[in-house]
Amino acid sequence: MNWIRIRELVRKEFIQLFRDKKNRPLLIIAPLVQIILFGYVVTTDVREITVGLLDFSHTPESRMLMDDFTGNRTFRVTDVVDKSADMDRLLMKRRVNIGIKIPPDFSSRIHKGLTSDVQILVDGSMSNMAAVRISYVMTVLDKFNTGMLQKLHPAKITYGRADDRIRTWYNPNLDSRNFYVPGIVAFLIMLLAMLLTSMAIIREKESGTMEQLIVTPLKPSEMILGKTIPFILISLVQMVVVTIFAVFWFDIPLVGSLSLLLVATCLFLLSTLGIGLFISTISATQQQAMMTTFFFILPFFMLSGFVFPVANMPVVVQWLTYLNPLKYFLIIIRGIFLKGTGLETMWPQFAGLLVLGCVVFWGAVRRFRKRLD
Repeated sequence: MNWIRIRELVRKEFIQLFRDKKNRPLLIIAPLVQIILFGYVVTTDVREITVGLLDFSHTPESRMLMDDFTGNRTFRVTDVVDKSADMDRLLMKRRVNIGIKIPPDFSSRIHKGLTSDVQILVDGSMSNMAAVRISYVMTVLDKFNTGMLQKLHPAKITYGRADDRIRTWYNPNLDSRNFYVPGIVAFLIMLLAMLLTSMAIIREKESGTMEQLIVTPLKPSEMILGKTIPFILISLVQMVVVTIFAVFWFDIPLVGSLSLLLVATCLFLLSTLGIGLFISTISATQQQAMMTTFFFILPFFMLSGFVFPVANMPVVVQWLTYLNPLKYFLIIIRGIFLKGTGLETMWPQFAGLLVLGCVVFWGAVRRFRKRLD
């Protein structure tokens, strides 16, 4: 293997990449725009819940319940209506997330020591958000019940109870951004690496320079190295840049080792670049290579645990996730960012990336032939 020939091919690739003005935004600006955009958009935190109120009781007790919602920063009471049809219309038009109906006998039943039903109408079109909103409503109702109990029975009652002391490790405020942003970093690296590499060979064929490479003394393995080394370097630079944005822009904690993160990125790139090269060898045009790349990206994304826990998937699908390099890299990058986990704990994920990367890259090299057909 002649490293001088590989060096010259790498230099040629860099010149060709940055000479094309269309590639510059893709290589430099696109990752920054995507990390900022996805960092703000991809979140499950509930910041504001719009509420519609319908009070049939009109008593001090019902107003106390309404005050508990209006005084809570999470809830924003946007509409107070007088008819059930108006409440249904608000939910249908998505003007409110939750509708609360207080029955006419609300106060009388409470003073009799009976349970009064408060109807909570929730927009369930987004089931995951609806579950979170319901839990917030239950918290407010628990607070109201405690206040009413103290009002109706002012005498101090002491009794033994179990009191919980909850401490959340690694993400004390339970910010979903701390969970999603490291995953977005991994996804962006995979997307850009596969997309750029999948068009590496096709670009030579379409531009008519493949014939020139064929007549050179470059061996197939040297050509593969020369084609992939620029994308490895570019992906590592992009990894550093988006990591800096994640840490300093979104305040995501980076507890672990940056050098270990770079090693994991190199192993991850071994798989993604190998898949990109394989796509490049089976595609005839750049458009076909791009479509095939997105065909691979969607299953990788869905089976990675980025949004949906792997443990909730069917057993057969869980076995398929072991063939997904993004799954291993997500565990590694979240462990390094949030937990400061080292190689002694995450060695199975590193081993999985190494095995997958070697197999995929070896298959891509074997599939590549130094010819036009």
